[in-house]
Amino acid sequence: MITITDKAKIKIENLMQESDKGPDQFLRVSVKSGGCSGLTYNIDFDNESKSDDQFFEDKGIRIALDMKSFLYLAGTELDFTDGLTGKGFAFNNPNASRSCACGESFSV
Repeated sequence: MITITDKAKIKIENLMQESDKGPDQFLRVSVKSGGCSGLTYNIDFDNESKSDDQFFEDKGIRIALDMKSFLYLAGTELDFTDGLTGKGFAFNNPNASRSCACGESFSV
């Protein structure tokens, strides 16, 4: 399961209102190969489910993960930061053994 903080919920809801995916959209979170640590996080909006999707809901936000990504992201908290040192979504992933300095890639 992936959870989201209150700040992330507000930002996601604002972005969903601007999105063109329609009323049935959900947040898709995934992991892809790349980055300086080997794996990168990816988030987007989608309105079409795939056969291997796992769905969760937290704070009224529906979240989809493909099975591969679920194995890397189980227990992760999605946060949103807007401080002086950076702005954007942050993944608090208990499965990551190391992360790069910018926090956009990780390894297990």
